[in-house]
Amino acid sequence: MSTLSDFQSTIAGVAERVGPSVVGLGRGWNAGSGVVVAPGKVATVAHAVRRGAPSVLLPDGNRADDVLFTADLDSNLAVLELDTGDAPAVAFAEEAPGLGAPVVAVADPGGRGLRATLGFVTSAERSVRGPRGRRIAGAIEHSAPLPRGSSGGPLTDADGRVVGLNAVRLDGGLILAVPLTAAAIERLTDPSRDEPRRLGIALAPAHVARRMRRAVGLPEREGLLVRRVADGSPADRAGLRRGDLIVAVDGAEPDGLDALHAALDSGAATIELGVVRGAEELSLTVSFEVVV
Repeated sequence: MSTLSDFQSTIAGVAERVGPSVVGLGRGWNAGSGVVVAPGKVATVAHAVRRGAPSVLLPDGNRADDVLFTADLDSNLAVLELDTGDAPAVAFAEEAPGLGAPVVAVADPGGRGLRATLGFVTSAERSVRGPRGRRIAGAIEHSAPLPRGSSGGPLTDADGRVVGLNAVRLDGGLILAVPLTAAAIERLTDPSRDEPRRLGIALAPAHVARRMRRAVGLPEREGLLVRRVADGSPADRAGLRRGDLIVAVDGAEPDGLDALHAALDSGAATIELGVVRGAEELSLTVSFEVVV
């Protein structure tokens, strides 16, 4: 019984320490969770604000509807700005938990009441794709079960120090949490931060590209199928069109989205794209310098 008592003490201790900082977001099917990380600031996952700023139910029972937010879809993090009252800010762990470490998942799904469950890290240093397809390194896979509406709630170590935000439900009941640190919050809320470069396109999965080329009698090619190009974007200015198949990035065959992201993150003024348009092969130069 001593082990069970230890588990109970851990969960109760974390709930007592972190619970006063956990908030509920939205209502009904749009429910989510978040956590106070500084006076006037609540962290949650970016996909919790995909429909705009949610209402926030604070631990004292007050609901805030006048909410501003900053979101980074690449890291799947968002920071809400509102009056958090007397809710304390959480503490952050200095390092991520390793494989087998005990963790506690805490949430207040849509303001329906505090939940806290104990689990263990089942895979450390995972990577997960954010809402825009970029890989997020340092994700934590764990076994602490959570009800729906818990996304955005904190994952803590056994001492109640935050290590991440619960984000993705996996097969078998496992959960992926995206990493959260004080430095990440500071970067996201820095008004002078540089926005990451973007081509301005939406891509279809590789199997869709192969199927669509077969459907119109074209030979199969491995590549990234462009399904949308934003008006006025770097891709649009370079002449990229919907239906183009990107088969080379800076002279190399792309091994998926990561090749494009690496080229964007390189800081180069231009990116050379090899493109197949129907049966025609083209070379397009994407420039990130806007000529006025």
